Amino acid sequence: MDKILITGAGGFIGSHLAKRLYEEDYEVKAVDIKWDGYLPEPYYTEKLTLDLRSRENCRIALKDVDQVFHLAANMGGIGFITEVGAEIMHDNVIMNANMLQESVESKIGRFFFSSSACIYPTYRQVDTENPGLKEEDAYPADPDDFYGWEKLYTEKMCEAYQRDHNLEVRVARFHNIYGPHGTYDGGREKSPAALCRKIAQASNPGNIEIWGDGQQTRSYCYIDDGVEGILRLMKSDFQEPLNIGSDRLVTIEELADMIIKISGKTIEKQHLLSAPQGVRGRNADLTLLKKTLKWEPQISLEEGLTRTYRWIEEKF
Repeated sequence: MDKILITGAGGFIGSHLAKRLYEEDYEVKAVDIKWDGYLPEPYYTEKLTLDLRSRENCRIALKDVDQVFHLAANMGGIGFITEVGAEIMHDNVIMNANMLQESVESKIGRFFFSSSACIYPTYRQVDTENPGLKEEDAYPADPDDFYGWEKLYTEKMCEAYQRDHNLEVRVARFHNIYGPHGTYDGGREKSPAALCRKIAQASNPGNIEIWGDGQQTRSYCYIDDGVEGILRLMKSDFQEPLNIGSDRLVTIEELADMIIKISGKTIEKQHLLSAPQGVRGRNADLTLLKKTLKWEPQISLEEGLTRTYRWIEEKF
């Protein structure tokens, strides 16, 4: 079986992906600059702590590897990516460029890049009733933050390496992948984990703070479905960016209500209107996903939130 490199294997999606492949008896080389420790170890065959901003470290990571899942990134939730721009663009562009160039020189068989729904233009996300962003909607480009611009630039860099060096590339645009065993505090957590944490920490009865007016909309994809989508895309012949997410649109207010119901608590919601809340409405169109992969996410939002809340609840 192929030897697999997973960068960002200490993070949320990377660790879940590594665990899945490790349990399927693949030889998994896990690389990260830090290890969050959410999943019980080992979930890999080999573990290396490396800073991939160094090209030499990328060369070390890629030694004797057949396929690459490149998920390493300097990133976080809406608060972090709104506040931080230069650091995100600098670190990620250097890592991505190093990994692509060294993958060519190491004669890697296939390269997966984790992009984001943040690449989609702001002018297509002004309505809370967003009908769903199609892959073709990425252009004319106008991402809503520096993180989105960095991801979109790397998509084009992947395209260039595919054309000029025949590097087999697969690109997924993730739409809010969530679940247990991920960041839930510290400022880099995403909205489902942040709300689960707030509700788990609240007294009963109690109250929580919601960023914005709560009417902004998003769609959420559970981590197990996210990993399944990654693997199906990697094994496919599809060479263009592909949405991986859910097309079930909910408001942040509705998301909070679902988690409150799961908790069994009586919680009042207060809104911080001055807080960052991102685009007004973002949803995934899964038409191309279903056609290409003959599959779609299977785990309901209610089930995924229940698993996530129960895991976070145990931390307090």
